Amino acid sequence: MTTGGNQRRQRVLAIQNHIVKVGEVNYYVSRALITDVPEMLAIERAVYAGQTPWDENAFKTELRRQSGRFYIVMRHEDRLVAFCGCVFDDRRQDAHITNIAVHPDVQGQGLGHFMMQVMMKRARKLHYQTVTLEVRYSNTIAQQLYRDLGFEKTGIKKRYYFGDHEDAIDMTYRIPVATDD
Repeated sequence: MTTGGNQRRQRVLAIQNHIVKVGEVNYYVSRALITDVPEMLAIERAVYAGQTPWDENAFKTELRRQSGRFYIVMRHEDRLVAFCGCVFDDRRQDAHITNIAVHPDVQGQGLGHFMMQVMMKRARKLHYQTVTLEVRYSNTIAQQLYRDLGFEKTGIKKRYYFGDHEDAIDMTYRIPVATDD
């Protein structure tokens, strides 16, 4: 990528800490930091029945990478309640959702939808072609969220997940080509 393109991507992937209203509740949104990892792991344990699909080192390694990584966290009253990560790949023109989790106490309130829209908006600004992700075969609620956002099933990865070897469904959102009106 050119230096100019790199700078543009850095601008698009920048985020100012800010308050956002989702439903009737205010949340503080910021870029994820290494210091957020223990709370991110706690959310994973709450979501995944005590398991952590990613361990501490995986999160820290990903957060330390600068190029094309974008991770956000959402807090309510100083408690981390949701996070989402994405890898923006200029070569493939794809934004890949690596991780998204919402604490069970606040699921169903629009946080997952909000975070997905944040990532999709940035992919559009970068003129990417797709946003992709994998979702557990059994996670029908998340699958419905992704379908509601315009994602389509594009394949199955057999025995994808570590531990229980559950299949993953590949889903893709094809970003509409911008037209000048």
